Amino acid sequence: MKLGFIGLGQMGKHMALNLLKSGEELIVYDQRPASYPEFEQRGARTAAQIRDVAEADIIFCSLPNSEVVCQVVLGETGLKKVLRAGQIIVDTSTINYSTTLEIGKQLESVGVEFIDAPVSGMESRAKEGTLTTMCGGKQELFENVKPYLQCFADKILYMGQPGSGQLTKLINQLLFDINVAALAEILPMSVKLGLDPEKVGAVVNSGTGRSYASEFFIPMILKGSFMDGYPMKHAYKDLVSGAEISASLCIPMPVLGAATTTYQMALLKGLGDRDKGGMIGVFEDLLQVHYRQPSPEE
Repeated sequence: MKLGFIGLGQMGKHMALNLLKSGEELIVYDQRPASYPEFEQRGARTAAQIRDVAEADIIFCSLPNSEVVCQVVLGETGLKKVLRAGQIIVDTSTINYSTTLEIGKQLESVGVEFIDAPVSGMESRAKEGTLTTMCGGKQELFENVKPYLQCFADKILYMGQPGSGQLTKLINQLLFDINVAALAEILPMSVKLGLDPEKVGAVVNSGTGRSYASEFFIPMILKGSFMDGYPMKHAYKDLVSGAEISASLCIPMPVLGAATTTYQMALLKGLGDRDKGGMIGVFEDLLQVHYRQPSPEE
């Protein structure tokens, strides 16, 4: 069995390295070959172009957005034109639900199987091989690829028909986004009213206001550190997907709409390179306070 992996970014690099635990032959590709030496030292092959990966029986993708996945899989120089019937594409990227369905349909037309398997977890969990992955597609196909998913994920859930993995990941991401937007709004208020930010953080993270978002981001915010998570400018695609579903299916989501407004304000302020904790800058500026130690450039 030959495995392929396309996309050696913040998450993909560690996922691909963990696939070496399978004992199978691995060929990897990325536009930026900076990590190639590490893979070559560990016995993996490296590809000069995307189509070189097409020799693999199962090809994993970990790419930044819908457009890039479409280009890699369906584009003029992409995989579709050189794949053979019976090969399997496993997309671990987080992309639009509608795009996922279209990719699956296009691959099915040439006899290629497809699983959407977006992952959840920070870079540290990708390194540890303890990600969560949610999968959509044929169940028998899922069972075939599950042993390889176990190389980088310790919670693997079959969610149902094609696209179900992306829908499940989106639900998780939207709840996370709402949590962070709430922190960005409420924490500066506590300082405006004279409370000690560190003590407020200690109460939140030991009380009923606690969430994964608060536990991860409050310590980072207090240090003025905003580069420990996924950049907002890339993560915004999840909110776009949520808005599309809300509009197309007439599902009211007022709380999500409010969180999206905070997110948009942060992007318009030029904070897109920060992780989601950087949203706090919106309300710090509005209230003219700092919940944290300001950085030198502020």
